[in-house]
Amino acid sequence: MRVPVIQEEVSGCGIASAANILGKTYAQMKAIANAMGIHAEDEALWSDTRYVRRLLASEGVVCADGETPFQSWEALPALALLAIKFHREGERDFWHWVVFRREAGAAVVLDSASYLPSNRRTDFQAMQPKWFIEVFGASEQL
Repeated sequence: MRVPVIQEEVSGCGIASAANILGKTYAQMKAIANAMGIHAEDEALWSDTRYVRRLLASEGVVCADGETPFQSWEALPALALLAIKFHREGERDFWHWVVFRREAGAAVVLDSASYLPSNRRTDFQAMQPKWFIEVFGASEQL
């Protein structure tokens, strides 16, 4: 059981989520992202899924093609990116990235927000996901 990666920038949840899936530090993932032209301060990172998909793909991890509406915690796959804190500003959707995974049969959310008392969350009723992206091919990293 690894310690969750904490985002080091206000807008670094996508980078931290990729790091949590890949078993990298925030600094390592940020360096990979920056080399790919992905920067946490780019607001597009907050409202577009392709950046996190590209980060994961660069390390050989494949994601489902689309976003699946959240139905229940029990219905989630073994590993998924979740969109929580979903809101709309003008014409754009925004959300906070977190990672859902099952560890030894128990569900946990790895939330990179620095203000949380614990970044391994099981307070599922408080998160209210909008949708998720199933993640494949990361079992060797976890």
